[in-house]
Amino acid sequence: MKIIFDDHSDEVLSALDAALARGLEKCGLVAEGYAKKLCPVDTGNLRNSITHTVADNGERAAYVGTNSEYGVYVECGTGIYYPGGRQTPWVYQDAKGDWHLTHGQRAKPFIKPAVAEHGEQYKRIIEAELKGK
Repeated sequence: MKIIFDDHSDEVLSALDAALARGLEKCGLVAEGYAKKLCPVDTGNLRNSITHTVADNGERAAYVGTNSEYGVYVECGTGIYYPGGRQTPWVYQDAKGDWHLTHGQRAKPFIKPAVAEHGEQYKRIIEAELKGK
């Protein structure tokens, strides 16, 4: 009796990797949408800068964020409202030339809740892709 063994492990691993990549892309899109809904809007620049990327740097992951230089200040707050932030008030001049006194601004998180508050949904997305649904 002769037994023939066909090894398809490479194809299986490749299909799993592709399914995981699709799932992470979908999670990134969904999280990006939540972040944009939560983002406070003044000019729309911050909201429009929110994006996502899927990376494989040893651990597959979807990242959601913004490249806006002031996004971190909106997300985390400033001055007395940021842990370890400046505790004394300061003045600044706006674009119209008017001067303002401030103690900082309260945090208005939009990235963290978009990711942290929907973990079960992201899990279901990944599971569905791995099951081929």
